Amino acid sequence: MRRTVAAVACAALLHGCGGPAEEGTRISDADRAYGEQQHTVLLAEFGGAYAGDEARYLAAIGERMAAAAGLEGQCRFTLVNSDVVNAFAVPGCYIYLTRGLFATVTSEAELASVLGHEVGHIVGQHSQRQQRRSLWRRLGVVAVSLTGSERLTRLAGQAAQLFTLRYSRSQEHQADDLGVRYLQRAGYDVFAAADMLRALRRHELFMAATNGRDAARSIPEWASSHPLAEQRVARMTEAARESGLADDEQPEREEPYLAEVDGLIYGDDPEQGFVLGRRFAHPVMRIAFEAPPGFSLTNSPRAIRLNGPNGIAGEFGGGRLPAGGLDAYAQALLAQTIGDTPAELESADPAMINGLPAIFLRIRVAVEGGTVPLSLAVYDMGAGEAYHFIVASPPADGGAAAVLALFRSFRRLSAEEAAALRPRVIRTVAVNPGDTADTLARRMADRAPRALFDLINGRSGDTPLRPGQRVKLVTYGEAGPAR
Repeated sequence: MRRTVAAVACAALLHGCGGPAEEGTRISDADRAYGEQQHTVLLAEFGGAYAGDEARYLAAIGERMAAAAGLEGQCRFTLVNSDVVNAFAVPGCYIYLTRGLFATVTSEAELASVLGHEVGHIVGQHSQRQQRRSLWRRLGVVAVSLTGSERLTRLAGQAAQLFTLRYSRSQEHQADDLGVRYLQRAGYDVFAAADMLRALRRHELFMAATNGRDAARSIPEWASSHPLAEQRVARMTEAARESGLADDEQPEREEPYLAEVDGLIYGDDPEQGFVLGRRFAHPVMRIAFEAPPGFSLTNSPRAIRLNGPNGIAGEFGGGRLPAGGLDAYAQALLAQTIGDTPAELESADPAMINGLPAIFLRIRVAVEGGTVPLSLAVYDMGAGEAYHFIVASPPADGGAAAVLALFRSFRRLSAEEAAALRPRVIRTVAVNPGDTADTLARRMADRAPRALFDLINGRSGDTPLRPGQRVKLVTYGEAGPAR
């Protein structure tokens, strides 16, 4: 599920704010140490690493692009187990690409163009400078004041900056130019970078048209802003022409990509549970809840992140029930949450929620110039398992009723409901004589099958399919085990 990251030390973020690095410059020991420090945290927050042949394929393409930038053997490329369509780079040349984006591209050259762009940000040292500017920006007074606890800082949004990093127009232009240069050096079609931007624009429109998750958070920041995507496409097309190469003069390598993407999980990983609009359901843990209107959910192995109107932010997670029972779990969670931040416990109310023992806690956390409400809910699932919500609200928030509705929605899934939650995977198939986009779309497991078919295959309009041509389908895999 998807979207956040752990607290980052301000001193580390202020490192490396000098001018752009020269191509081929050795990654500094300080940047490498910073990237290594954040790597484990990033993976824990964003979905973990996606293992297998796809990850090795991605790393090989990434190394090819790093070598084109003179950084051979100095970068680490990771496929992230998240269905969000995104890519980002961290100082030290740690570069991440989600399986959602891996599924959206249509060729190896397009995939290489994304990695080349991110390598360009590393060469330009853009992440270091933008991290300094984006510190503490999401919840204002909450973010700048909650310094006693890593969890509170993460809830306040400091941690999310790397996944939603905004670069300046000049930085994006530089990364664009460098990416096209690296494509040419690596032997890929230099027009793939413009094609990639078109694909991401189609994805944004698809998400908006099908009422998917917030489209603004569903494509990389560099694809949608600073400047507008259409201007970026034109600029990158011109840069490709200036290389002196014709379109398709260098290979796009569609077939190797299609061979690797076959079998990739599409959408939510059942081991992390399913985000179904505002609803979360986990077929293995047999739990579910529904967020109120205006909320969005983001999945990760560590916790489900929640974002609501007026700056409400929170997480859902779980753990083992201690010997002291639910009271002890609540006390430990509260201590871990507030750390040494001054706070006042306003109430701790026992409840029975959908047949499960629960405790609701409300705390006032001291911040500069006042207090901020923090709400916790803990649930005893039996068999030594417990789950919880932690929700922080800005001082002016009036969302107490929405938070209470969220807490009351938590429930146990029936065996039948859990069995009905099936993962989806990508399958590549050859087009047979007589196949059309409509007939193939009927095999798709999606509420908008034809639109998704066109999206993941890079199609627009009614371009005929060729017999023998390989295309991607999204189909159901095997259901996860119930317990």
